Amino acid sequence: MDGGKRVNRHSTGGLVTAVVLSLTVAGCGSGDDRGTAAPGTATTPAAPPEAAVTTPAPEAPPSPSPTRTYPLSTAPRTIPAVRDHEPARGPGWRPRGGSAVVVAKGSGALADEARLLAGELGTAYRGEAAARPGDIELALNTGQAGGPESYTLTTRGGRVRISAPDQAGAFYGTRTVKQALRSGGVVPEGVVRDRPAKPQRGLNVDIARKHFSAAWLEDRLREMADLKLNQLGLHFSDDQAFRVESASHPEVVSEPHLTKAEVRRVVALANSLHISVIPEIDSPGHLGAVLRAHPRLQLRSVQGTPRQGAIDISDPESARIVDDLLREYAGLFPGPWFHIGADEYQALTVRDPAASYPQLARAARQKYGEGADVEDLATGWLNDRAAVVRAAGKKAKAWNDGFFPDGAVSAHRGIEVEYWTGKEIGAREPVEYLREGREVVNLNDEYLYYVLGEPNDFTYPTGRRIYQEWTPLVLRGSSAVPERYADRILGGRFAVWCDLAGSQTPAQVASGIRMPLRATAQKLWDPARPQLTWPAFRTLADRLDSGAGRR
Repeated sequence: MDGGKRVNRHSTGGLVTAVVLSLTVAGCGSGDDRGTAAPGTATTPAAPPEAAVTTPAPEAPPSPSPTRTYPLSTAPRTIPAVRDHEPARGPGWRPRGGSAVVVAKGSGALADEARLLAGELGTAYRGEAAARPGDIELALNTGQAGGPESYTLTTRGGRVRISAPDQAGAFYGTRTVKQALRSGGVVPEGVVRDRPAKPQRGLNVDIARKHFSAAWLEDRLREMADLKLNQLGLHFSDDQAFRVESASHPEVVSEPHLTKAEVRRVVALANSLHISVIPEIDSPGHLGAVLRAHPRLQLRSVQGTPRQGAIDISDPESARIVDDLLREYAGLFPGPWFHIGADEYQALTVRDPAASYPQLARAARQKYGEGADVEDLATGWLNDRAAVVRAAGKKAKAWNDGFFPDGAVSAHRGIEVEYWTGKEIGAREPVEYLREGREVVNLNDEYLYYVLGEPNDFTYPTGRRIYQEWTPLVLRGSSAVPERYADRILGGRFAVWCDLAGSQTPAQVASGIRMPLRATAQKLWDPARPQLTWPAFRTLADRLDSGAGRR
């Protein structure tokens, strides 16, 4: 801002006074009030020294008192960073006596978001009412440009207005307000237009190998919501344990576990924060907990050797039990997805699956013809489980190593590929899935896998590496797929796996994933190179988290 004169008019008790400003003042647009007068406060210049001569000088016109002006505002400091901010001159917004949160006429669906924000800011909530000076107004505008989960946040004239085409977008606007106040003490003047780059953004937690309480999961949900993450994956069935109460097969459930009442509580909180909870029952591998209750169904080789966690998919009883569980939990988890696993089926890790497991080879030929093999039988199993969850109104997800090329059977096109590794036998490059036209979600084990105890050459990922190196295009290792496939990559999730469950406490896990999760949130919201350096980003995270531990 220059130091030239500008005219401002202030009205007090009906008296209008013209004021001329001839100084530059540090602005509230960045939340810094130091060295400035309060808005609207006149400051009287110091009296001149006594005249040195007795002859009075001609009387000068009265000098106006200077009033405050503002530099152009800067974008609010948030994680993830807002994608577009139109600066303006003005004091910005902060709560004051009489401030309230309201919803615009016809936007009553935003009442929950408005009440939450009012509680967080310590202001009143006045419901569906006209906004007054000092208020925040939330408005639904279904025709607004920007797409799902987008929002426009306008700070002008002592008010804030958040408008969005859907409830999630309005909610994310409230997260920006909350973070702006926490990081800078003010919501800067101007207009924010913000939207996510990817529709799926989240955290995956292995609660099968290690029990995490409902309260721990709820803490993660609140943390995720402020980061504008929208998915929590729960892997609750594995070789070590089955961790959710079951009515259809109580014999498979381990101790400790989440009760259905606890799951409903977690899901209810998630829904209120616009987060979908994705259940995962992994099959036909990783079913050790189920097989302990049903040992007859465990896959055995021609020599009679049992395979860890693998169910015999040639036996119809195997499908019956797994489908019972899928149907039961489809009702408990109301979100749009169900993860059906499909990774690391041990029958396919040997040199000659047909020779080692002739019962699987026979079942494949009987079902799919003489040219079919064990991979085809596994693909058919995947498709059948996907059909079960699809009938329950869910979209199926499956791990990438459960998809095989050039077989007698192809995986259903509607199953989302969750890409995590390229280490399996017969590994395929990520671009092969994309060329087939499949939709892919990124869980790259090089960057996004937090494996307790760091077995099998895993190391705990750092936020710095994710922030500086990773984008959703980096599906395997550290190489990106071509940009032309970007639209087929739906997003990603940071994943916690509890292979050596005793290596960390739940509190240590929460601390360890803190900065990696923030870096992941930033890169899923906007994959471009961030403007902040890593040290500045970490400092901002510390400020937003009020001094929480670092990684």
